[in-house]
Amino acid sequence: MTHVRSSLKSPVFFRARDYLLAALTGVLLVFSFPKAEISWLAWFAFVPLLVACGQKSPLKAGKLAFVAGLVGYGGIIYWINIVVTTYGKLPLVVSICLYLLLVAYLAAYFFVLFYLVRRAELRGMSVVVSLPIFWVGLEFLRSFLLTGFPWASLGYSQYRVLPLLQMVDVTGVYGISFLIVFANCVLYLLFNWIRARESRVFPSRCTAVFLVLIAVVLLYGYSQLRQTQMGVPLKVALIQGNIDQGIKWDPDFMEETISIYERLSRRAAAAGVDLVVWPESAAPFFFQEPGPPAERITSLVRALQAPLIFGSPAYDDSGPRRRYFNSAFLVSSGGEVLGRSDKLHLVPFGEYVPLAKLLPFVQKLVVGVGDFSPGDELAALDIGKGKVGVLVCFEGIFPELSRNYVRAGAQLLVNITNDGWYGRSSAPYQHLSMSVFRAVENGVPLIRAANTGISAIIDEKGHLSQTTPLFKEDYSVGQVILGTGGTIYTRIGDVFALLCLGVSLGLILLVFRKSA
Repeated sequence: MTHVRSSLKSPVFFRARDYLLAALTGVLLVFSFPKAEISWLAWFAFVPLLVACGQKSPLKAGKLAFVAGLVGYGGIIYWINIVVTTYGKLPLVVSICLYLLLVAYLAAYFFVLFYLVRRAELRGMSVVVSLPIFWVGLEFLRSFLLTGFPWASLGYSQYRVLPLLQMVDVTGVYGISFLIVFANCVLYLLFNWIRARESRVFPSRCTAVFLVLIAVVLLYGYSQLRQTQMGVPLKVALIQGNIDQGIKWDPDFMEETISIYERLSRRAAAAGVDLVVWPESAAPFFFQEPGPPAERITSLVRALQAPLIFGSPAYDDSGPRRRYFNSAFLVSSGGEVLGRSDKLHLVPFGEYVPLAKLLPFVQKLVVGVGDFSPGDELAALDIGKGKVGVLVCFEGIFPELSRNYVRAGAQLLVNITNDGWYGRSSAPYQHLSMSVFRAVENGVPLIRAANTGISAIIDEKGHLSQTTPLFKEDYSVGQVILGTGGTIYTRIGDVFALLCLGVSLGLILLVFRKSA
């Protein structure tokens, strides 16, 4: 018994305990996001890590946080390997290296975060002040640094909590991230008070501040949810062709692909619709080139008597070399091409190779990766009853693009995507969750047509409807009310996050300033 007690007090035991607590934080974060989406876990997920980091040096706290980040992000984005190996055609070794590199990069934010928080604590700054601000500042930085990767921002875990979600029309997703981290800090201080009640003062002020904040947010949320949207109704049909990735670009299967979309569209539009939407790359050929495939689509649209938005590759020969685009076309009910929207934010190692000109050897490692160019301008497409902004695939995860479309006059956001790359992983569910935020942030509905699912209609308050199952040939029909935009977020963007980033920089200068 004496030996057991001494073992429990040994440095080795405490080190192991601390790393297990850090890993537990990572596990809780994984399960708070879709597909599991046990969203309430996020509200105390950081408490184990905070306990482990207590009284540690900044460097040790950073190392523990790095472990939490490795476990958390490693579990959330595990599907990266499916994408780059199965469909990206990259060698397994390259795939694993890219996955580990991305996870380590994301975990590095955890390291920096908790290193700074412990430095701030040593200068007398409470974790309840520093951690939420640093978290949002770094999360915002991650959204645009190195082309940006805002996937798994903490606030996205709450996409189904609609009363809470309404605050994003002011703060964006980062407001929810701030609130979650603040709650974790308060729970950590309460935990410390319970552990050492005699020597610690009850954290009454920060507890009161949190209760007031959450009360204000929920009151605002419920009041927003009670409001009825007034505007122009639009009946939409979303077509999910479920075209297998292995044959999607096979020329021998092109006619069958068009036939599938033709059959589903006729069924969906039988009772009359105002807009039909096909997914990203639904037309596996250059629609801009005259010929039988393009004529089949324009003839179909004339028969449907409804405008069609669909994905197709495009090109431009006006420059010194041909440029290829991942595009969306709008065809009127009369069969006339009214406009084209080219994808602006490309996926690295999916649609282009970063630094290919500076590092030619990289291109050799990733043979088979697309060579697309980003579009030149953002423009809303006019469908007659209103204007729409088309988000191609991953563009739905970048808040600024949706915001700019609404500022350009879009009353409806349309996300066309092909999530077949991810198989039956959690990625399609995570991708969908971020689309919900784009609708609420800007006060406009968002409709989503996905090749293999999940297709859905999202209203301006974040209600999901007409969702389709994964990997099923399907269609859905529903009504949306064209939005007016005009939210605070649409006007000011991520000012809240930018403010947190600015304050973070000020705090960094403060904590590294030499003592007088």
